[in-house]
Amino acid sequence: MRKGLLEYCVMALLRSQPRYGYELVQELAQVDGLLTSEGTMYPLLARLRRERLVDTEWRESSGGPPRKYYRLSAAGEHALEGFRKEWATLRGAVDGILKGGAQ
Repeated sequence: MRKGLLEYCVMALLRSQPRYGYELVQELAQVDGLLTSEGTMYPLLARLRRERLVDTEWRESSGGPPRKYYRLSAAGEHALEGFRKEWATLRGAVDGILKGGAQ
């Protein structure tokens, strides 16, 4: 389940500001249950780029080689907004079941 949600968490982080891959790994590591690795992150970012949900740009780094920064594209913004609506509905349904709702 986490794997399916990870891409939307990444897109939500990119919504506020562009980030490079390792920076995303570090930020997600701070959230309980979302620990991920570079081996997961870079293929995910490559797929999001192929699907045109994120755009990229190279930026110089003061501490080493240039870094590829990712930012949410207009299509990514649209996909994220759709997910937000679906997530609210799904979360409400699951919470209801977990509280003993649908018998």
